Amino acid sequence: MADDIDIGKGKPVTVPVISVFLFLAAVVALITGISLLFPGPIWNGMWEMNRPAYIAFEKMGRLSGAILLTLAAMAGIAGAGLLWGRRWAWWIAVVLFAINGLGDLINLILSHDLLRGGTGVLIAGAFLFFLTRPGVRRQLL
Repeated sequence: MADDIDIGKGKPVTVPVISVFLFLAAVVALITGISLLFPGPIWNGMWEMNRPAYIAFEKMGRLSGAILLTLAAMAGIAGAGLLWGRRWAWWIAVVLFAINGLGDLINLILSHDLLRGGTGVLIAGAFLFFLTRPGVRRQLL
């Protein structure tokens, strides 16, 4: 995927794929942030899927919702910027995935939850690997 070239445009297909994941992350962060800032019964089913996360977010108060809305904006902006071939978007994406991977690594160390923490580290590492491939760097940097 990293150096696969879209024959029609001569550009790596990696950038649109990563942009889609950033857009999906933005949607998830947006919905989660809104549910924390404006709690109500409509969100109960969603939070039943990950009760420990809700409890952790609830301890932080409304700040967690504001942080998630900021994350949603950053992920959406990075996804769009990557599609537009903007250098700043590449840096934002790298920082977002690095922070995500570091958070998963800390979670892995503290919780010893190999499935969640280990998978998160691998996924964030894969995105960082693909973002730093020569074809992607030539396209964006």
